Amino acid sequence: MESTACEEMHEIVIVGGGLCGLATALALHRKGVKSVVLEKSETLRAAGAAIGIQPNGWRALDQLGVASHLRSTALPLQGTRITWIDKGKEQYTPFKNIGEVRCLKRRDIVETFADALPPKAIRFGCDIVSVEMDPLTSLPSLLLSNGKRIGAQVLIGCDGSRSVVASFLGLKPAKTFRTSAIRGFTSYSNGHSFPLEFVRLISGQTAVGRLPITDKLVHWFIAVQQGTDAKFPQDTELIKQRSLEAVSGHPADVQEMIERCDLDSLSFAHLRYRAPWDLMLGNFREKKVTVAGDAMHVMGPFLGQGGSAGIEDAVVLGRNLAKTMNGSFDHEEVEEALDQYVKERRMRVLKLATQSYLTGVLVENRSKLTKFVVIAVMALFFRNPSAHVQYDCGLL
Repeated sequence: MESTACEEMHEIVIVGGGLCGLATALALHRKGVKSVVLEKSETLRAAGAAIGIQPNGWRALDQLGVASHLRSTALPLQGTRITWIDKGKEQYTPFKNIGEVRCLKRRDIVETFADALPPKAIRFGCDIVSVEMDPLTSLPSLLLSNGKRIGAQVLIGCDGSRSVVASFLGLKPAKTFRTSAIRGFTSYSNGHSFPLEFVRLISGQTAVGRLPITDKLVHWFIAVQQGTDAKFPQDTELIKQRSLEAVSGHPADVQEMIERCDLDSLSFAHLRYRAPWDLMLGNFREKKVTVAGDAMHVMGPFLGQGGSAGIEDAVVLGRNLAKTMNGSFDHEEVEEALDQYVKERRMRVLKLATQSYLTGVLVENRSKLTKFVVIAVMALFFRNPSAHVQYDCGLL
C-alpha cells in the first residue's frame, strides 16, 4: 500500500465556509486550537436569507463571544401571529415566556464569525471533489478540483446538504419536501410600520411569513406546494413575478412588500431534510472524520432551528476536540472526542429533525388520515411544542 501524497497537511480542516463551518472554526479558535476553513467560492459566502435565532441559539452565540454584537444588528421580536385568511381566524403567541427571539441577516452572522477569526483562517477557491482515507496513515486526504491534495489530522464536513464529506461517511442524500420556499428582503428607506412579530398569513396552500429585522428591513418568505421534481426560475425578475402571483389574495401591505423587494435577495428552492430515521442510524464519524450543520442534519425551516442547531454543533465539537489538543494529538483520544460529540448531538438533532419533519408534513397537501396520525404522534412526543428553545448546549 502506498501513502497518498499530499502537498499540505493540517491538524484540523473544516470543509465549508458557511455559517456552521465558520462557527466551528471560531469555537476552536476560542479554545486556542488552530484550524483552516476551505471554502469553494472565491469570496465570503455571505449572501442568503435571514435566520431566526431563538434562546438556545443565543446561548451558543454567547459561548462563541459574538452574541452582544449580533444583538445590535436586529430588534427583538415580541411574538408570533398566525392568520388564516380564508377562515377569518387568528392566533397570537407572545415570546415573553419563551425568551429572546430575533431574526438576523445571514450576512451579519457570517461576517461577524469571519471577522473574529485570525487572518488566513479561511481559504477561498477550494472546491473539494472527493475525500479518501490514506491506507498507511489512516488520515483523510482531500482532492481539490485543481488536482491538489490536502491532508488533515481531523476533517470536519460543514459543506451543506449536498456534502462531499457526508457522502464519504456513507450518509444517505438529503430528501426534498413537497413544499418549496421563495425568500427575500424588503428595505423601507423611511421605515416600516409592521409590528415586531413573526407573522404568518395562510391562504389555501400558500403561506407568507414576515419577520422584521430592523425598523427599515423586513425578511419574508412564501411557502408554496410544488412537486419534489419541480424546476424553479433563477432569474430574479421571474421569481418576483412568481411571488406576486402567489400573494394575489393577500393584504395590500404584503403585495407592496413583494413589489418593493430587493431583487438581489430573492431565491426560490426546494426545502430539504435528512430523514429522522437516517439521523438515528447514520454514521457520523469514521476514524477522524465527522460532519456538522446541514451536512449532518439539514432540516426544514418549520421550527426555525436549522441555523441555531449548527451553531450548537460548533460549540459541542469545539469543547470536545479542545480536550485532546495537548500537543501529542493522540489518535485514540481524538476519535473518542469525536464519538462524544456525535453522542451529544445525535439525540438533540434527531428530536429537532423529527419535530420539524412532522410539522412539514402537516403543512403539505396530505390526506386527512396522514395528518391525523401526525397530530397524534406530535401530541404524544412533543406535548410542549416550544420545548426545543430551552435547550442549552453547555459551556465552550
